[in-house]
Amino acid sequence: MEKFRVKQIQTLLKQAGESKGNKEVLKHPHKGRINADLFGGILNDMIDAEEFIYTSRPDHFLDDDDARIFCEQIMVIRNKIDDILTDFGVIEKESVEVEIEKLSEKFLILTTKNGFKKVITRWGVAPQHIIVAGVPLQLEDMKEINPHIPENALKAIEKKIKHVKNDIKRKKDQFGVEHIFVVVEKDRTGEMLGKRAKDLYNADIIITENLKDLNPSEFMDLLQEHLS
Repeated sequence: MEKFRVKQIQTLLKQAGESKGNKEVLKHPHKGRINADLFGGILNDMIDAEEFIYTSRPDHFLDDDDARIFCEQIMVIRNKIDDILTDFGVIEKESVEVEIEKLSEKFLILTTKNGFKKVITRWGVAPQHIIVAGVPLQLEDMKEINPHIPENALKAIEKKIKHVKNDIKRKKDQFGVEHIFVVVEKDRTGEMLGKRAKDLYNADIIITENLKDLNPSEFMDLLQEHLS
């Protein structure tokens, strides 16, 4: 029975690799080495996902929560299958930067400096989806950061805050997105921006010691962690 199940799963894996869509061109495989650990992980993941076949009997209908969990498991399996097919030259996986660019269509990013925007853009995020705040999102936050700031400077900052909030609203409407990420370094200004954006926009916050130390793959992992 166990051998039959493994054979069945192997057949499903083969079919999944061959039928991902009409747009993908599958090439003739070249010689290579099987990543046994990865393949074993796929089999284990398939067996875990198979549990939904039994728990959803007799009609195999899944409610919203179970559908989400099941599809998340299948997406993990699909990505692992892609890795194996890539090793044998059957498909060419998109670069992480291209994946981030596509993913960034679903959200806006708030950050504190133009230099950070350049880094985030290099990772693949579409520039038009990045907003450099440069100021806190509330005037009282500026006073907390700098208690001795002159009143005349506060008036200019108030105008900048209004501009940033208008920019957020405009881009949310323009791109039809609701999700906002705050991507900053671990300093008082960045933490203050993240805290306020969480209150105002229910934003997710990614804080790191040094943004330049992150590579695109690590940034992608952080995005997927928050989007999952």
